[in-house]
Amino acid sequence: MAKSNNRLGILLMCLTSLVFALQDGLSRHLAENYNVFVVVMIRYWFFAAFVILMAMRNGGLGQAVRTKHPYLQIIRGLILALEICVTVAAFTLLGLTETHAIFACFPLMIAALSGPVLGETVGIRRWFAIGLGAVGVLVILRPGNGVFAPAAAVPLLGAAMFAAYHLMTRYVAIKDSTATSFFYTGVSGCVVMTVIGLFYWQPIVGTDLVWMLILSCGALVGHWLLIKTYEYAEASVVQPFAFLQLPFAVILGIAFFAETLRINVAMGASIVVCAGVFTLWREHHQGP
Repeated sequence: MAKSNNRLGILLMCLTSLVFALQDGLSRHLAENYNVFVVVMIRYWFFAAFVILMAMRNGGLGQAVRTKHPYLQIIRGLILALEICVTVAAFTLLGLTETHAIFACFPLMIAALSGPVLGETVGIRRWFAIGLGAVGVLVILRPGNGVFAPAAAVPLLGAAMFAAYHLMTRYVAIKDSTATSFFYTGVSGCVVMTVIGLFYWQPIVGTDLVWMLILSCGALVGHWLLIKTYEYAEASVVQPFAFLQLPFAVILGIAFFAETLRINVAMGASIVVCAGVFTLWREHHQGP
């Protein structure tokens, strides 16, 4: 375990958020020209190779596969892989800006479901933050003006799937190690994406092959940075800085994909992020 260093941990989380935002930009670019399943499948080939190497380095594959929840671990990996497909599809439908603005509500979904699913206590202050976050999402969607786009349901679905993945991760963490969960996330996700993706195979050609390689290597760098982040600082310290992925994605969307940041999206996203940060703060520092 590395020596605790909150400043370094925060810096690493900021860098991690930037790398993941860049990944999203590359995913959007590639998904506009290739099937989403193919793009995600190739990402997972690299990701699975990474987790296998990590497992071999830290105790061997035998230790990594030992789990008290084999079926749940596999389902976790499947849900995360499909969530990535859903979210990448949302990038092509709504763009990076609006997808991330809506997707930012996933910590609030986790907080709302942690009671019935995990038996955790959700107090009045946290419910207030959840309600406030829901208002923020409504500000983004503007359903009362008759301009609600059906495509907006796609990132909402992605957020719900990501919340389910996190809740299952919390549950299996009671008996399984982080290394085991990380192993199953990569390997089971790789298997399901290969089974699906090969039916939609398209050869990656030209400069897109370079972008695909950068995307896949970026995924490894992002996960490595995330691991190092938690080696230097506790989740309660660095997790709020993960929300920086939203402004990073907005900048990329505006700069490279000619997206615009509508006032209601900016206002709604600000509300959602503030509610999410408050929820994380209450959860890690003061309980319900």
